[in-house]
Amino acid sequence: MPDDGRLFPARPLIGVSIAVIRDGRVLLAARANEPMRGVWTLPGGLLEAGESLAEGALRELQEEVGTLAEVVGPSLTPTEIILRDEAGRIRHHYVIHPHAALWRAVEPVPGPEALAVRWAHLDEIAGLATTPGLIDTLREAFSRVGQVAEGLK
Repeated sequence: MPDDGRLFPARPLIGVSIAVIRDGRVLLAARANEPMRGVWTLPGGLLEAGESLAEGALRELQEEVGTLAEVVGPSLTPTEIILRDEAGRIRHHYVIHPHAALWRAVEPVPGPEALAVRWAHLDEIAGLATTPGLIDTLREAFSRVGQVAEGLK
């Protein structure tokens, strides 16, 4: 694989992710790539030049699992992931801007960046191997979606 600046980066990389909620469950994807291959997380990836954070999150969702969703409000609290090698050098540094969203169409299927997909209730997450900070992001996403539902009543 060619060096695309993700390994031992000169600066943090901007990522986006999306918590798609449907019937009280959230869509999770098992990562197909390093770092953290096989770990459950939200669909997402790197932001492209010219995209808003929400546009990037929706693009990544469709590319990764084929699902369509509607973003609810601005991005959630960012998550920073810094992984070091044995010598202490920064191997990966991502600042990920997650979004809350409501599922709209198309059942998810694993794409080239996902080993598997699943819908999970919040109380199931603790029993899974997940990316750092995922449970806090999901709590915030469920809260955001709940606030929107309350506003529609």
